[in-house]
Amino acid sequence: MIIDAHHHLWRLDGGYGWLDEPAMAPIRRDYTVSDLRGHLAATGVDRTVLVEAARCDTAESIEFLALAAETPEIAGVVAWLDFAALADPTAAGASTDPAAIAALAAIPGAAPPSSQLLKSWSYERPAKLVGVRDQVQAHADPRWLARPEVVAGLRRISELGLVVDLVVRPDQLAGAGVAADGVPLGRFVLDHLGKPPLAAGGAGLASWRDEVARLAERPNVVAKLSGLVTEADWARWTDDDLAPVVAHALAVFGPQRLLWGSDWPVAELATDAVRWLATARALVPSQDHDAVFGGNAARTYQLEID
Repeated sequence: MIIDAHHHLWRLDGGYGWLDEPAMAPIRRDYTVSDLRGHLAATGVDRTVLVEAARCDTAESIEFLALAAETPEIAGVVAWLDFAALADPTAAGASTDPAAIAALAAIPGAAPPSSQLLKSWSYERPAKLVGVRDQVQAHADPRWLARPEVVAGLRRISELGLVVDLVVRPDQLAGAGVAADGVPLGRFVLDHLGKPPLAAGGAGLASWRDEVARLAERPNVVAKLSGLVTEADWARWTDDDLAPVVAHALAVFGPQRLLWGSDWPVAELATDAVRWLATARALVPSQDHDAVFGGNAARTYQLEID
C-alpha cells in the first residue's frame, strides 16, 4: 500500500491569499476531491494525509475533516492550529477549552476521550484528525519554536495524542530541536526535510545538512521526503540534484523515520506527481520502499486503514 503523507486541497474562494502571488499562477485553480482521485489514479497511491494549506483558520480544519469523513482515500487530516495560543487546561483557574480545539471537537463522529486529561478538557477528537500544523515558516524569528509559550502549546498537543507537523525554514531547524527536547513524549514530523535550499546550493545547503543532522538526533522527530522539487530549480531540476539531499536524509534519520509525500498540488509548479513519485522511488533503496512509501506514515499518524 502506498500512502501519500502530504497533500493539499483548496478552493480559490476559500481565502488562500498566497495563491495570488504571480509565481503561483500554474496552480491558481480549485483542487477538489475529484482532482485528488485523478492524482491517486495516476500515481497508484492508495491512501493520503490531507494537510492544512496556509489558510490559517479553524473553518478550513472543519471543512477538511468533513471531507475526510466522506472520502475513504483520505486516511487522516493534519489541521491548522496556532501553537502559541493554546491555553493550559491544567492551570489554576482554567475552565474553558481553547477555541480552536473546541471547534475541531465539534465535528460529527468524534472519537471518545481516551484519558482523564481529555475528559477534564471536554475534548473529543474527530476520528481522522491525526495531527496539527502551524505556519512556523511565516514567523521572522528563527527561534520562534523555542519560545516558552510555544513549547507549552506543543505539550498540550502531545497530551491530546496528536502529531505535530513542522513546516520550517532552514534557519528555524535549531529552534525545532529545542521544541522536540521540550516535549520528549511528543511526535514531530519535519515537513519537506526542512526545505533545503537546493536552488541556491553552496553554504546554505551545507548549513542545512548540519542542522538536519542535529535535529535527527532526537528520536521523537521523523521527516518527510516532500516538497523537494519546489526547493530546486523548477524548470531544470534533475534526479541528480535531489539525490544528495535524499541520501543525507536516509543517513541521518534512517529509512524507518522517513515518510514520502507528494506535496501535490504545490509540486505541480515544478513537476507532475508521477515523475516525483518515480524519482523518490529511484532515490530510496528498494528494500526500504514499504516503510518510506507507506508503513512509516501509517505508524507515525496512527492511521486506521482497512
